[in-house]
Amino acid sequence: MSTTTPGTTARRAHEGRVLGALRDGPLSRAELARRVGLSRTTLSETTAELLRRGAVVVLDTDAATRRGSGRPAERLALDPGSGQYLGVDFGHRRVRAAVADATRETVASGVEHYDDDTVGAERLELAFGLIDRLAREHGLHFGELQAVGIGVAGPHGGRRPDSEQVPWVRRTAPDGVHAAFAERFGAPVVVDNNTRLAALAEAVSQPESASDLLYVRLSDGVGGGLVVGGRIGTGAHGYAGELGHVSVDPAGTRCRCGKRGCLETVASVHAVLAACRDKGVEVESLDDLAAAVATSDPVVEGVLRDVGATVGRVLGMAALTLDPDEIVIGGEITRVAPVIVEQAAATLRYELHPLPTGDSLVVRAGRLRDTDGALGALAAAFHLSPLLAGYPEPETTHAPGELRRSLRGPRPGTPPETLHARMRRAL
Repeated sequence: MSTTTPGTTARRAHEGRVLGALRDGPLSRAELARRVGLSRTTLSETTAELLRRGAVVVLDTDAATRRGSGRPAERLALDPGSGQYLGVDFGHRRVRAAVADATRETVASGVEHYDDDTVGAERLELAFGLIDRLAREHGLHFGELQAVGIGVAGPHGGRRPDSEQVPWVRRTAPDGVHAAFAERFGAPVVVDNNTRLAALAEAVSQPESASDLLYVRLSDGVGGGLVVGGRIGTGAHGYAGELGHVSVDPAGTRCRCGKRGCLETVASVHAVLAACRDKGVEVESLDDLAAAVATSDPVVEGVLRDVGATVGRVLGMAALTLDPDEIVIGGEITRVAPVIVEQAAATLRYELHPLPTGDSLVVRAGRLRDTDGALGALAAAFHLSPLLAGYPEPETTHAPGELRRSLRGPRPGTPPETLHARMRRAL
């Protein structure tokens, strides 16, 4: 349950106006007051809180240029080295991290790779090492980190968020990842399914967030996310969007979940590469696949169209249930092999015929790269979008008086292209 009060909402709005003004350069408090239209008392309280958190710093005073008597006026500026929000995405073979400043701009991001069988504790240390490296390379500090968003594989967000209840889930983060980050940074932490967070990143990366969006990501695994009625959907048990385990061939390859012929056994990167090899084309990586696509290899073309058709049929079933405004197919393989998206869209429209969706249903490839999960984790950390209305508040085991914080979204009137640019900066 959210603890946001009218006073909290007003405070965040005041902070947003001050931070927005300081983005244009250092200002004195008097200049800030004229720029943002706040009373002297309100501005003093707002700037004191931002200074305490390390979001802004005292840059200098006007002592050298000031005429007459009186106390020199301090000029305030955004602290370029203050990491305020952290997004982390634990994938099957890599961890990504992204850092945002007080204005919600992404100021640093990076990736650390590991083997699929790397134990959880080692993944955690690699994640912390990556964050430390980003801090060194970009001159950042995390003394006043406001919130951390973390994406992991498996069900989260429903009444049963513990993926231990789903034995087939390959754990991508160690046990206690929530507590480990809360202890290290002393900040609120929110954990959710990384593909759902990727769906969030896609939804807020466009000029107008789709009210109803269906997202599927083809990567080491296959997962999905739903935006229903303008809100991220988790489902009663956290399974909403688990499209990768829809059975498409009951006699097909056995899936890690125990069933046969799940979409993941057909459309994951591993499955696509294996299907090409089975037909005599030696491809071991996405780079190899890209080379085959570039030469219009007919065998590879056939494999990719079969994959796209299968994805399209699954999306068609989901679309008939959800009737979305937009369908997004993400994952690096869609950039390497755009024919997957083309074929999926064609099959999807056939499945929806004769419903009068026409051109109103948008089917597209994801705009973001493999960073989408980390960017979505950032969005979850600072509640960037109204899509997160009702989203579980971040919690931490520290500072009982601040266990729950609901972080503000973008300032009213912020151009959509600016929001998109913020999320993609440094990527």
